[in-house]
Amino acid sequence: MMEAKTPEAGLLSLSNQRHLSVCVLASGSRGNATYLSDGHTAMLFDAGLSGIEIQRRMAAKGLDPESLDAIIVSHEHADHIQGVGVLSRRFDLTVHINAGTRQASGPALGNLPRVREFNCGEPFSIGDLAIHPFSISHDAEDPAGFTIACNGAKVGLATDLGIATGVVKTHLKACDILILEANHDPQMLIDGPYPWPLKQRIRGRSGHLSNDDTAKLLAELQHDGLTHVVLAHLSEENNTPEKAKNTVEAVLNSSRVKLQVASQNAGSSMLTLA
Repeated sequence: MMEAKTPEAGLLSLSNQRHLSVCVLASGSRGNATYLSDGHTAMLFDAGLSGIEIQRRMAAKGLDPESLDAIIVSHEHADHIQGVGVLSRRFDLTVHINAGTRQASGPALGNLPRVREFNCGEPFSIGDLAIHPFSISHDAEDPAGFTIACNGAKVGLATDLGIATGVVKTHLKACDILILEANHDPQMLIDGPYPWPLKQRIRGRSGHLSNDDTAKLLAELQHDGLTHVVLAHLSEENNTPEKAKNTVEAVLNSSRVKLQVASQNAGSSMLTLA
């Protein structure tokens, strides 16, 4: 088990409280990063912007990059790993990554101070946070989604997946917070400017979930304990926040579940579970 940095890890104003907080710093094809902390241990899931930009976004939300303990990598695409190497070296962070993703990343990560490899399907811990990586369907070497649990609270994170497999549904059950891809509106994609092979790739089983697919998945995952849903990885060319939100709202119990859309430039608000 990795020893976490103390107690500044996370929200500066809440650093002495026990909580599970999560915030999307950026989401989309130009870069992805999600922050998560339990008040004692803090980490990033992916770091797909420059190191300086991720630091800027953290500071804008009152977060201290010096408090980070680790970066967890979902897959090797540049919009998920651009800042991994520089941040790991700058703040002496352990990078958690599976062997396939590490090999497929090639020289993009550079020399990493510490690496811990994980296998999809096998949980591991960082501090008191239990992290369970699971396989997803995407055109990468060994892409992963994650659930993160602590003191009975559970967060699910799954973007960049072409279909919601049975494995995905099983792992994302009973989450309090879900961060899910809603990449494109099917008609906007068909009518849009992308070349046909790229459209086929996005629509395929190893591409990206549409708004409609995400709504169907959420209809299955919804339960009494689900409090927040964040729609992520929206295409700036083939979707709009309004279309994504309207499609998903139709299947959610709006009196219980709070829905927001994470943007490329502003991410999401900070969500905290006591």
